[in-house]
Amino acid sequence: MNKSFLTQRFASFDLLATLVAVVRGDGTVLFANAALEDAVGSSRRMIEGASFLNYFTEPHLLRTALDGARVNEYAALRYDARLVRHAADAIPVHVVLAQTEAPDEFVVELLPLEAQARQDREERLIDQAQANKELIRNLAHEIKNPLGGIRGAAQLLEMDIDAQLKEYTRVIIHEADRLQTLVDRLLAPHRRPHVVGDVNIHEVCERVRSLILAEFPRGLRVVRDYDTSIPEFRGDREQLIQAVLNIAHNACQALTDRIAAGDAQLTFKTRIGRQVTFGKQRYRLALDLHVIDNGPGVPDAIKDRIFFPLVSGREGGSGLGLTLAQTFVQQHHGLIECDSVPGRTDFKILIPLP
Repeated sequence: MNKSFLTQRFASFDLLATLVAVVRGDGTVLFANAALEDAVGSSRRMIEGASFLNYFTEPHLLRTALDGARVNEYAALRYDARLVRHAADAIPVHVVLAQTEAPDEFVVELLPLEAQARQDREERLIDQAQANKELIRNLAHEIKNPLGGIRGAAQLLEMDIDAQLKEYTRVIIHEADRLQTLVDRLLAPHRRPHVVGDVNIHEVCERVRSLILAEFPRGLRVVRDYDTSIPEFRGDREQLIQAVLNIAHNACQALTDRIAAGDAQLTFKTRIGRQVTFGKQRYRLALDLHVIDNGPGVPDAIKDRIFFPLVSGREGGSGLGLTLAQTFVQQHHGLIECDSVPGRTDFKILIPLP
């Protein structure tokens, strides 16, 4: 069959994040999509025409599946296997085999088990952020109205009581003002309009760097590891500065002991991600920004809840910094992930690029 015709016929598979090969009954590859090329570390030209059996540590499993599919034993067959990659370790995958409408032609879809777990985690983060957003807005509005009444009543009461009792009304007014400030912070991302313009991510990082060094002038080394080829993109510069600053400031708070010892390090690392999948969508290019510190790591007790509102790993923390950062990044159709072990915490910001 004409190769260009096959490429056109299966072109839609290149839009999928999963790894896909179209094979004959004997295992010969007719078509490999872009995701499969990336995963195995070989070009499409090298994969097509070769036996797909050779790309598995246990080729007999695919052989058995193809034999069963050829005699119509299965409409679709699923099993777990290990995919061989060029100059890299084999990866566990879930294999789904199904026959096409053409004779002796089969679609083999591979779902990397690690990627599946990551996708599930990302979906939870997105759902969690949306739930947090609704919770915050509703809770803040419910608190705001009675809070004003409490403060007003305390002010009126203060005018009619003895001087020695005014200390108590001042406590009420002070605490009402503190809660009002907290509510205003909770509502800030939803009140402020999204101001879109051209954003240079390195200008964002440099702005955050200068703010951090102004607050922590000694004992902290801030490392730049930039890919200067990253293009400008459309976004809200101030929101992104605030998101990165919240993450960096949290890191510096965790680095208190190392700053005192003089060996604290904070790294801003930028890269371009290619064929990146997050939020159930595949992007040709994405900003891959890392804020990395050499602190003690996120406590295990809150590791799965760090983006929840009012969850803080330090005494006196508001627990809003990461929640707001996630909100600002998601308004750019992006996502923040965290990978933390003692000695290294890496917050990764992913934002689609044009």
